[in-house]
Amino acid sequence: MTAAHEVIVIGAGIIGASIAWHLAKAGARVTIIDDSGAGGVATPNSFAWINASWGNPEKYFRLRTRSMAEWTRLAKDLPGIPLAWCGGLCWDLPAAELEAYAAEHSAWGYGIERVDRAQAGLIEPNLTELPDFALYVAEEGVAEPVATTQALLADAERLGARVLTGTAVTALTQINGMLTGVDTSGGRIAADEVVIAAGAGSAAIAATAGIKLPIETPPGLIVHSRPYKKLLNGLVIGDRLHMRQTAERRIIAGSDFGGADPGMDAEATARDLFSAMKAMLRGADGLELDFHTVGYRPTPIDGFPIIGRAEGASGVYVAVMHSGITLAPAVGLFAAREILDGARDPLLAPYGLERFSQ
Repeated sequence: MTAAHEVIVIGAGIIGASIAWHLAKAGARVTIIDDSGAGGVATPNSFAWINASWGNPEKYFRLRTRSMAEWTRLAKDLPGIPLAWCGGLCWDLPAAELEAYAAEHSAWGYGIERVDRAQAGLIEPNLTELPDFALYVAEEGVAEPVATTQALLADAERLGARVLTGTAVTALTQINGMLTGVDTSGGRIAADEVVIAAGAGSAAIAATAGIKLPIETPPGLIVHSRPYKKLLNGLVIGDRLHMRQTAERRIIAGSDFGGADPGMDAEATARDLFSAMKAMLRGADGLELDFHTVGYRPTPIDGFPIIGRAEGASGVYVAVMHSGITLAPAVGLFAAREILDGARDPLLAPYGLERFSQ
């Protein structure tokens, strides 16, 4: 790799920001382009839960736990990142499935503690409804998504990266199958490599180079309270709602960590969701709804990330996934190494785009 390696990163959400920061730190010349602002579109609407929780095979668990460790490394490099290992209290599965999850993940090395109603009340004393049985993982946490993304972008700029917000990428440009850069609303920009990390907009951009990204973009509604006194200590992954309190002291909630289905009337859904959240919290009489967000989650059709170079399109690297908050530091590190040095981390082996054509 030479310092002259020119890389365009399309997308200023947390995945694009992490890749751009790691590339700039390694000496590449980086341009970040996003048609919205710093933070992108999906990232500001994220629940921001960092975890390696239930429902995934061991290979994906290993990638997620590695990324949890990389969060600690990243926070040391950028002390301003608002990262908190606040722990997660979980009872959103039937008891038998919770037990199976605990047994499996404990065998894999995940720090799961079984708790009863009294113990759950000590962890989260302001819950009005406590489970008879729950799981607690002290090593789970949150990274406030917009502030973290802005910190990565600002430091990438300090390292020499260029950030172009409010600029739309209209097409990838190629000559004889070799990528030459991108066309944008502000003109053509040349590059040696382009990273597509534009979330829900990634498929349309990739299609301009004949690349098909099999992704879906389901919506998720999350309610945000006005800042309030501290009521929650960590993540609450309950059977009715998932909620947490942000660094700004807002309480946010969705029917799951991806958010609620907004339905035909998002305002009405938000009001009902907020009422349910308020009813779950002791001392919440003065809690007020401030706003709700509807995010469109970039989700590959098999549920797992797409990370790696696109076959048949030299110079195009794709990084699209739903679990962007959890995976951001590891994906940034691994993508930068692969782009600049050609070294693909073994943890990424299952997640290439080529799996969909096999």
